[in-house]
Amino acid sequence: MARAYDPFAELDRWFTDAARTPAGVAMPMDLYRDGDEFVARVDLPGVDPSSIDIDLDDRTLTVRAQRKVEPAENQKWLVRERPNGTFARQLTLGHGVAVDKIAAEYTDGVLTLKIPVAEEAKPRKIAVAHAPAPIEGALAS
Repeated sequence: MARAYDPFAELDRWFTDAARTPAGVAMPMDLYRDGDEFVARVDLPGVDPSSIDIDLDDRTLTVRAQRKVEPAENQKWLVRERPNGTFARQLTLGHGVAVDKIAAEYTDGVLTLKIPVAEEAKPRKIAVAHAPAPIEGALAS
């Protein structure tokens, strides 16, 4: 017996499959300002530190990393939710940061980038010069 095509059932299947997509493929990140620097913390659990590549092109900072899973010879997957492969994330940096002083550190599966605020972008006081008031009689001459 032929079944009628149900486009809503197909749409429901797509959304269900999308919901099962492993979380974290996009390299989850926290970004905040701490005093005179911005801090980006990127979750990269299970990544070999030597596979992390950070590039700066003009004002675009790109982070790439690779997670490899080498299955054993007789291994049969039952559930595989942890993503593997190469991941990338880009940040566009504003003009108020010191791009030549960016530092990176990888500890316990977290890549921390410290991006200092440029000296010229830091708040500062501007001194007001005080000129003596003109003498009234001097203006009449």
